[in-house]
Amino acid sequence: MTGEKPATTRAVTLEWGVRLLYLQGIGLSALTAYLIVLDLTRDEVVIAVAASLTVMAALAAASLFLIARALGRRSVRARGPAVVVQLFLLATGGFLVQYGTVWAGVGLLVFATVTAGLILVPPSSRALGVD
Repeated sequence: MTGEKPATTRAVTLEWGVRLLYLQGIGLSALTAYLIVLDLTRDEVVIAVAASLTVMAALAAASLFLIARALGRRSVRARGPAVVVQLFLLATGGFLVQYGTVWAGVGLLVFATVTAGLILVPPSSRALGVD
């Protein structure tokens, strides 16, 4: 043994960060399904607004799944978009705390902070090859 580091470093923090990204994608998929149900069951629907909101939620869910998949495959280029998604969630959580449901906002703030932290900590950086 020469004491060399293995070619692939297993980082539990990165794995959990990826799992939480997948969980966010699942949450957005559930929101998309709920929006579809609302679109189909409302009496008065503005088609353009309903369709655009539903499509945007679906695109966001698909993007999250792609980002999580790429980060799970140790792609360094997926790290930036993953952190940007967490920043969007922090902004949404802050808005909910100020003007909406406080418990949901606090939960979203904690969830986004933990996910971003797991993606950015040094063991995750080493696993991605950013040192």
